[in-house]
Amino acid sequence: MKKSRTGVTIIFLLVLTAVFIIVAGALSIVLRQESSSSSWADVFGFGTKVGVVKIEGAITSSDDTLKQLREYRKKSSVKAVVLRINSPGGAVAPAQEIYREIERTRQKKPVVASIETVGASAAYYIASAADRIVCSDGSITGSIGVIMMLPQLQELIQKLGVDVNVIKAGKYKDIGSTVRPLTDEERKILENFADEIHDQFIHDVAAGRKGKIDEQKLRSVADGRFFTGKKAMELGLVDTIGNFYDAVKLAGNLGGIEGEVDVLYPKKRWDNYLDLFLESASRGIVRASEHLRLIQRTPEIR
Repeated sequence: MKKSRTGVTIIFLLVLTAVFIIVAGALSIVLRQESSSSSWADVFGFGTKVGVVKIEGAITSSDDTLKQLREYRKKSSVKAVVLRINSPGGAVAPAQEIYREIERTRQKKPVVASIETVGASAAYYIASAADRIVCSDGSITGSIGVIMMLPQLQELIQKLGVDVNVIKAGKYKDIGSTVRPLTDEERKILENFADEIHDQFIHDVAAGRKGKIDEQKLRSVADGRFFTGKKAMELGLVDTIGNFYDAVKLAGNLGGIEGEVDVLYPKKRWDNYLDLFLESASRGIVRASEHLRLIQRTPEIR
């Protein structure tokens, strides 16, 4: 009787494992097909989808955003893109990379920026590349400016009795060092650098908002100030007051979608769920196997 029950348990585990492998494989195939640009909807141009790209927190990298924009641009079932922005800004170069990718995307389909709580500085840089910018009355936006913060720790280091030896090749190689104050010449170099980046910022915003705010007016407010969404609309920095779904509807209209709009989020979210499922199922099988070995080794009481 004991051997019979053990055999049944083994068969059950084998069947469970087989079902698990089949289900996981099927999910993987479906996910790959969904993320592929050669799905039926893409081949025949069907679909009423608006793709959503989220830009949240400090902007330090552009990789994920660039990838999502490229994927949506390839999918003919995606008729427009919404950038859902909630960021105080960040690094210049990633913002510029995303700006360029939005320009490429706009050549094939419209892009609408939707600012949630805040879309300022580098985040506004990105938003300005869109066909339209939507935000709430109380959203924080603007802040067109550049800042460099260089802490000075030389006095603290001296109090600690620490010596710092700097060996360099190149007169300005240690410019901005925290262990000594800036010279007047170095300060001028950094100010010129910041001014150059600021000019790039203004130039790109002016290009993105062409016909909505002239460059002279833009320069008058591009001094680092931030504005409410309501004030930003008066200045021409944004186009419409509304929420996320207003932005989705606007994007759908610009993309030629009639009726209900389907919202599409990056498939990476589902990949994470699949990974979680696979990991949980694997742990379950391991625990079941250990339980079986325990049953086999434990004397039966009857």
